[in-house]
Amino acid sequence: MKRHSDPTIYIQLKNRVTIPKGKGVMLRDVAIIITEPEYKELLHSVLLIQPQQSDGNLILIDMLRIIPCIQKLVPGANIESFGEGRTIVQIADSAGTKKPSTALFVLVWLILFFGSALTIMNFHADVSMQEVQIRIVEMITGRRDEHPYVFQVAYSVGIGFGMVIFFNHLFKKKWNEEPTPLEVEMFLYQKNIDHYVIHQEYNKMKQVEGSEHENRGDSG
Repeated sequence: MKRHSDPTIYIQLKNRVTIPKGKGVMLRDVAIIITEPEYKELLHSVLLIQPQQSDGNLILIDMLRIIPCIQKLVPGANIESFGEGRTIVQIADSAGTKKPSTALFVLVWLILFFGSALTIMNFHADVSMQEVQIRIVEMITGRRDEHPYVFQVAYSVGIGFGMVIFFNHLFKKKWNEEPTPLEVEMFLYQKNIDHYVIHQEYNKMKQVEGSEHENRGDSG
């Protein structure tokens, strides 16, 4: 039978969290903890790290840093970890909360709009889309029309409607709960960035450990 002094602590780290600049990283910020009520508030108040300017705006915290802190606070605790064994802490600069520029938004929107329009027009020119449309109208009506505007307008509306269905998004409205292709690509992009950050942070840790080992060897 387990003693009351040896609680079991279930902990799951979050994938990525954002902390305001100047604030210390607490255990409650990076992890979900399940344990006895008398230990939960105590563990939530554990300070894992006080970010410094030299740490940059991304900090990697893994279970190897958290477990000693918990054992120091609750000796003999049984720690059960679930999910990923690490989390990325992003230090948010107060300057990053300013309102986006309307002029910059309009500029980016215009670039994307005309860039997409030119891409579609160049594609249609490469595949001789106008000649194809003239031929289709000729097959349907029995006469050749060099400027089948009705067909072209309907075709253009169809492209726009098809894009709305494909991206599952119209302004702020979504047709269903499925993620849009853009959301999926952004998710994969963020996931790749996180993997890269984790790899780089572990390399930095190894370099620091190697430098400390060399310094101890020189001093010995």
